[in-house]
Amino acid sequence: MTSALLPAQTAETIEEIHHSLHQLPEHAGDRATLLRQWLGEGPCRQLGIYPIPAGFKLSVVIPVFNERNWVRELLRRVQAVPIPKEIIVVDDGSTDGTREMLKDIERTIDNVRVIFHAHNQGKGAALRTGFQRATGDVVLVQDADLEYDPAEYPRLLQPILENRADVVFGSRFIGESHRVLYFWHSVANTVLTTLSNMFTNLNLTDMETCYKVFRREVLSGMKLKSNRFGFEPEFTAKVARQRRPTWRVYEVPVSYSGRTYEEGKKIGLKDAFSALFCIFRYWLFD
Repeated sequence: MTSALLPAQTAETIEEIHHSLHQLPEHAGDRATLLRQWLGEGPCRQLGIYPIPAGFKLSVVIPVFNERNWVRELLRRVQAVPIPKEIIVVDDGSTDGTREMLKDIERTIDNVRVIFHAHNQGKGAALRTGFQRATGDVVLVQDADLEYDPAEYPRLLQPILENRADVVFGSRFIGESHRVLYFWHSVANTVLTTLSNMFTNLNLTDMETCYKVFRREVLSGMKLKSNRFGFEPEFTAKVARQRRPTWRVYEVPVSYSGRTYEEGKKIGLKDAFSALFCIFRYWLFD
């Protein structure tokens, strides 16, 4: 609808907002303040527009293995998110030129730190290394393959920064768009999530999601052991088992652009059976 079809007062308001948009300050906090003045606090909260606390820092931990075609663009997208952060990349023994690319990136971007594993150990092992280096208030797990969109960080952080949650899972199955891919992958994910929920007494829709975001103190006393994709059910089980305090868990919807195996997808049937084993193992033992 054009402004010519609107009441004069409404049209003037839109023109004022349109003019002001071109004069928004570069600082994200100032932009959020102006938008809250225009729209009101309620609508802004619905849109994920909220103030970032002074002194806040996010630790983005990225395990990487043979992602030469994707990692530079992924880091550009992470860097573009207007949230104070450190980016911790753990190269898990890449052999396709990723290591050399990461060395060049680390030299040119101040807040990127790269740790190199001498040989491939698995996603879980890479995350343990990254968690040990994390110094932020909140830790976020990011895969390096562009299946998940860093632009959704504000939505993922919102329940924690509003003090409603300690741990947030980004679910691919509660309302956002996703690329249509493998049916049996979705069946396996549903089965694993359901079994995990049975033993943890959580009601998650996507236990296997990459996006796990949590206050750094959640890691205190948590001894993670899984080296590969068993990290997902292990972390979930140990979050659910925590008492005094009991961690508050939220899910928020995220979009998903999955890869095919031809495009470099790595998780497979072996990892599904491994995750199944981990669900039982970490239900019975630490």
